[in-house]
Amino acid sequence: MRQLITHPERVTQNEAIRLVQSVLGYRYLGNLADTENSNIRVDDLRRFLINKQHCTEAMADEAIMKLREAAQCSQYRDLYNKGLEVYRMLRYGVSVSQGYNEVNTTVQFIDWGHAKENDFAVAEEVTVRRVSEDLRHRRPDMVVYVNGIALVVLELKRMSVSVANAIRQNRRNQQDNEICHFFTTVQLIMAGNESEGLKYGVTKTPEEFWLKWKEPTGDPCPPSRFTMQEFPNEMFRSLLQMLEPGRLLEFIHDCIIYDGGIKKAARPNQYFALAAAKERVRKNQGGIIWHSQGAGKSLTMVWLAQWIQEQPGDNRILIVTDRDELDRQIETGFKNTNQTPKRVRSGRELVDAIRKPGNSVLTTLIHKFGLGLHDATADRITVSGKKATRSAENIMEAIARSLPEDFAPAGNFYVFVDECHRTQGGVLHKAMKQMMGDKVMMIGFTGTPLLKQNKLTTLEQFGSFIHTYKFDEAVRDGVILDLQYEARNVEQAIEESDKEKIDRMFDARTIGLGDRAKEALKKRWATLQKLYSSHDRMQRIVANVCEDMVFLSPLVNGHGNAMLVAGDVYQAYRYWDMFQQTPELHNHVAVVTSYDPALGISIEDGYSDDSQLTEEEFKQRKAQEMMGDMDAVSYEQWAKKQFIDNPNDMKLLIVVDKLLTGFDAPKATFLYIDKHMEDHNLFQAICRVNRKSEDWKEFGYIIDYKDLFNEIHDAIEGYTTGKNENALSGFSDGDVGGLLKNRLDESKKALDDALEELENYVQFVKEPKGADQYFDFFCWNQTTTPAEEQQAVSLENANKREGFYNLVQKLTNRYLAIATQMVEAGYTVEQAERIHQTVLDYAELRDAIMLRSGDMTDLKQYNSMMRQLLDRYVKAPRSEVLAKLEDFTFLELIETEKDAEQVADELTDGGKDGEPSVAETIASNIRHYIVRKRDTNPEYFDKLSDKLNKLLEEYRQKAIDYRTMLVQLLMTASRTHGRASYPQELDTPLKRALYDNLDKDVELALGVYDVVENNAQDNWRELKARRLRLSKAVGHYTGFDDDRLNSLMGIIASNEEFQ
Repeated sequence: MRQLITHPERVTQNEAIRLVQSVLGYRYLGNLADTENSNIRVDDLRRFLINKQHCTEAMADEAIMKLREAAQCSQYRDLYNKGLEVYRMLRYGVSVSQGYNEVNTTVQFIDWGHAKENDFAVAEEVTVRRVSEDLRHRRPDMVVYVNGIALVVLELKRMSVSVANAIRQNRRNQQDNEICHFFTTVQLIMAGNESEGLKYGVTKTPEEFWLKWKEPTGDPCPPSRFTMQEFPNEMFRSLLQMLEPGRLLEFIHDCIIYDGGIKKAARPNQYFALAAAKERVRKNQGGIIWHSQGAGKSLTMVWLAQWIQEQPGDNRILIVTDRDELDRQIETGFKNTNQTPKRVRSGRELVDAIRKPGNSVLTTLIHKFGLGLHDATADRITVSGKKATRSAENIMEAIARSLPEDFAPAGNFYVFVDECHRTQGGVLHKAMKQMMGDKVMMIGFTGTPLLKQNKLTTLEQFGSFIHTYKFDEAVRDGVILDLQYEARNVEQAIEESDKEKIDRMFDARTIGLGDRAKEALKKRWATLQKLYSSHDRMQRIVANVCEDMVFLSPLVNGHGNAMLVAGDVYQAYRYWDMFQQTPELHNHVAVVTSYDPALGISIEDGYSDDSQLTEEEFKQRKAQEMMGDMDAVSYEQWAKKQFIDNPNDMKLLIVVDKLLTGFDAPKATFLYIDKHMEDHNLFQAICRVNRKSEDWKEFGYIIDYKDLFNEIHDAIEGYTTGKNENALSGFSDGDVGGLLKNRLDESKKALDDALEELENYVQFVKEPKGADQYFDFFCWNQTTTPAEEQQAVSLENANKREGFYNLVQKLTNRYLAIATQMVEAGYTVEQAERIHQTVLDYAELRDAIMLRSGDMTDLKQYNSMMRQLLDRYVKAPRSEVLAKLEDFTFLELIETEKDAEQVADELTDGGKDGEPSVAETIASNIRHYIVRKRDTNPEYFDKLSDKLNKLLEEYRQKAIDYRTMLVQLLMTASRTHGRASYPQELDTPLKRALYDNLDKDVELALGVYDVVENNAQDNWRELKARRLRLSKAVGHYTGFDDDRLNSLMGIIASNEEFQ
């Protein structure tokens, strides 16, 4: 007899209890299903306080009373503040009286430094009374008590039930009217099954941010005592690793933070980095923590600083950073330790803070402020009229040289350097030793690989790597998202006919200059051509981005938003001005740079002509127009908050340098690059879109207009392109492994996976898998379900249908992502056509099932993508609109009764320069009209679309000349406006549409028209019953099957007759 593989949840729970007892030595409290329980077991806690903490009974009772009062909670909204109050008590103890005239003493509820001195116990089926109903309870599967205090709650599921269900059960239990009061003491909440492993979170953690325990994580990571060989099941192994008494207390004590209204726990990579750093600190050996962008190194810095500050000795920490956000985050993190970091704003203030005791944590944005030393000129560096920006290490070096003779630091200093890859390690390290003594320990933090040329020097100055957690591992662990890269070629070139004119102008303007000066000017001109965009090129990019806002689903539905990197501030405001004139992004775009219009237009820089001044005036005018009554700082804070919290309102942020590091916006999905960048700057910029968000966000997308990666294949394989190195060539290959994936390869795999997933989902539909079998499976069995039970059965199958709808939508999205590049992606022509037909078939089948079941609410959401399949991708290579056509629509021009030949003559009388733009504008207008009107007559407009595509292709292949193409375009446009030849009796748009889509059968078309005219009631499109009645009448007349009838009804509904 075959042995069963799966087993009930009870078996899983029994094994978990057994392991925690036998391997970890937890005391078993029993099955508590029949008793009412609390998160504080008073007798157990009192016994610990008296026996281990040497409290009197009175002291123990007072401490317990204070903890129980703090732990009371009846509403979900209070869980954060109540939890913070309890956490502080658990971590730092409470003050209690020792008796009359005695000084109060601090009582600790947990012996954090000696795990074995605590009482670790586990209970199962812990019944807890709900807030709202006296007779109803909730019953967590397992609860870990330490000294009688509930610190961990665990929900388990059998292997065939998703961990997500356990997570949702935990989250439900924290809600109002549930058992939120039980979670005030709970520090870790876990969910697991034997197929997916163990996930954990804290109170109020949203489902998408629950973390999976993984050991080992990063490098180095010491081997676990719970090996895979001894404990092969991942969930049980992870449970032992997390609940090991010493690690559990260390994790809760050192890796929990209340950060800006959100309680957070460390990810595995943060925990192991912190553990590795602790060992280095004990040995006073500096080093570098390299965690990929988005992996949470800022919080790692906060946790490490907090731990160092709490160690014996007069330990002090200086954190050197270039980010206001991190500065504020550090300050918030330390508030929970009753410490407020001192923010140092000048060199003089830094020197004073170092020599005076009192502030254990100092933070500085020193390179953003003046030195503040006695020599006022030291703050200003100007060479040939150009200002130079001092680096952090230069400033520290200058401060060190200016120290008074009797200077001595107060305490033992540890220096954290954020983004240490940007520092000249030797200079900074030497300055730190001068200020803080030879024993100063420096720890660098970076989110990007070290450049080959700087790697040895940086490692020599900071020390070796303390812990690394690279991009590819972070992606595999689901900490950050993978990136997809797409190069878009918007060329910028000078016409051959204009080059001679430019040379003559150049010679005329440079009379009197030597050859060297002329050569320098020519190089500058070449550089400007390469780095900055012309107005025409920018207009094309603007149109390109606006197209994405209309067609790419994360941008269309408002879930995600985008950033655009411009070459300089002037170009950023030019972009803003252009986007403001588009319907897609008007008032949905902002510029965030370091530019402040309130500072006025600088005269010191000395302008050689009016053009530079005009740029300055333009920037100031547009910035003031954008910011309105706000100052620059307030506007930046507002724009960033809108971008993070309201992506549908702030759809696009235009930046130059600011926000390309240290700016976390999970909804940011697309990064458009129109600026030359390389090495760390590029790496950090593209990682702005790799943050996790909700399930809709699968990748971050990089749209490159600057050809930064040259050929993507070579960039992936070796990050060099032979002789001409690309933007990532400065990195060691091993350090950047997994950063980018070829878009087409990844998209092909995603499409194949979606097809396989959908086909697996419908595998149980009975043969021959026709429409009737799908209706039986997803709606109700047409032959066996009585009419009065059909609605009930349909409701039972609602979740099944929803899964099908979602999978079809996923398939549709992934197909559309490469629909025009199927062959390039690796499919044969035959495979591409077969997939095309499969996608269309599934989409139509979904629509039919929605109609049969009554699930019509999402129809437009799914259909809109398919209807634009052919027409949405092929766009004119130039998107600017000609001035000659701005004052009227092309269709209005056609109404003038001029023939196509005459119109073509008028449009081309300006010479050849405007030819491509005229044709492209006309073609674009026709295409938009086809897309808009396609539903009213699919057969007719699909043929027009095919004709348009063929016509444009013939012109591109030079099979026809420009004027011939223009004449045919005009004739095609005429047909879009209803000027095709029809029988005389077909005198309305609906009659013609029925004729086109009913095999040119005049009698049938007129018959259907009469049925609609006689049966269409007012508002029949909106009222389901009336639409169904009309559909039945049309079906009775035509005898069509459901699929063809649904298609016909769609055409009738899309026409405006019979409202």
